[in-house]
Amino acid sequence: MTQADQLVLGADKQGLPIGHLLRFANRHGLIAGATGTGKTVTMQRLAEAFSDAGVPVFAADIKGDFCGIAAAGEPKGKIAERIASMPWLAHTPQAYPVSMWDVYGETGHPLRTTISDMGPLLLGNLLELTDSQQAILYLAFQVADREGLLLLDLKDLKAMLNHLRDQPDALGVDRALYTAQSANALQRKLSMLEQQGGEMLFGEPALQLEDILRVDRDGRGRIHMLDASRLVHQAPRVYATFLLWLLAELFEQLPERGDADKPILALFFDEAHLLFKGTPQALRDRLEQVVRLIRSKGVGVFFVTQSPADLPDAVLAQLGMRIQHGLRAFTAKEQKSLRAVADGFRPNPAIDTLKVLTELGIGEALYGGLEAKGTPSMVRRVSIAPPQSRVGPLDDAERASLVSCSPLLGYYEKAFDRISAYEMLAERAEKQAQSAPEVPVAKSKKAAANSANGGVADVLGGIAGQVYKSTVRQAVNQISRQILRGILGSLTGKR
Repeated sequence: MTQADQLVLGADKQGLPIGHLLRFANRHGLIAGATGTGKTVTMQRLAEAFSDAGVPVFAADIKGDFCGIAAAGEPKGKIAERIASMPWLAHTPQAYPVSMWDVYGETGHPLRTTISDMGPLLLGNLLELTDSQQAILYLAFQVADREGLLLLDLKDLKAMLNHLRDQPDALGVDRALYTAQSANALQRKLSMLEQQGGEMLFGEPALQLEDILRVDRDGRGRIHMLDASRLVHQAPRVYATFLLWLLAELFEQLPERGDADKPILALFFDEAHLLFKGTPQALRDRLEQVVRLIRSKGVGVFFVTQSPADLPDAVLAQLGMRIQHGLRAFTAKEQKSLRAVADGFRPNPAIDTLKVLTELGIGEALYGGLEAKGTPSMVRRVSIAPPQSRVGPLDDAERASLVSCSPLLGYYEKAFDRISAYEMLAERAEKQAQSAPEVPVAKSKKAAANSANGGVADVLGGIAGQVYKSTVRQAVNQISRQILRGILGSLTGKR
């Protein structure tokens, strides 16, 4: 079997190459290990291997150093020593084709989706809604769909919630599910999302999947990198929700491919625990289903995190590759977790997996994959091969140059706001205001009250004394309020 059929990871203790079969790369994978053990370099090595095989990559850059893949490496020091220990390794320092993305639109192409595309389930997870608030959100989507109102950005969703408040008849038989208290709480959470910069995620032009599935001119897969160094700290929910949306969109839009020689896209989700932390059970069930089925669409998902325990068991059961860097175990709980990690590999008589886990140095890992027949391979100790690109971040000038040379430059930078729910509801309210019957507004509140007082006095003329005066006062106050509401309602166009 040639290296072209594999994702070459590195070498074993005897210096022989260890690789993962490319045709099994859509079975998903895990890169785990304690901080500083070399997870990012392993991810970089795998991304390069995918690109060389003509497979596009979408990855998140959490610490800001993964972007070095866009610059040629400089083999020296320990990197040069590691290369020398692998004489069979075809190592040529080179830069890889990279497109930078940034939700804030500062260090890469603006990354957007629409409210409608995200849907109420993911949006509810982003906003951390209660059940009653989630019900209001579902109602807003249902009415918008029924009335042909596009929900593209946050102002569209806010306008839709105001529409439900002012026109409750639009809810139909679901009117009983609407509560003003939950609707107001939902509006407040939308305002909080705006304050965190979350509104930058919604709008048009939205990300087109075909743009991240294209192969570069030289036949290498283009590496699309989300600059999440700021996003994951300021708005971790936005980061996680976008990745979940991307996974769901790929699952829904891509056709079935079955087994193939290689995947059509590799996804690397760094800080993968954020995808599952605090997610409602309905969303977690949906995510586990997508991970299980998306491999038939030709998409390989690689989770990068500190411990396998960060992922649900249903997801771990789907993995065809495990790369476990060193772990530290100082407490009884950590030692128990360490044993669980060791038990996750197929035993190898030549390796004490539990012992090796605590002995692994930087750039070393335990690897378990799939053999030619699809059965799990025995665990092996591997020294990860150095990347051919730079191990380290780009500077600001290099980032700017990368964006300016991108084949996607010019399209995503020009945001546009087409007619959607906000504009349509505003136009509808204006037409209602113009068609409403004219109400005389020249009279002051006092004049209106006096007029109403006279009318009531004629009806109640037979009532005498204090009873008459008390009743008139109550009626005057009530009718005055009704008249005032009628005047204000005709001016604003509200029913």
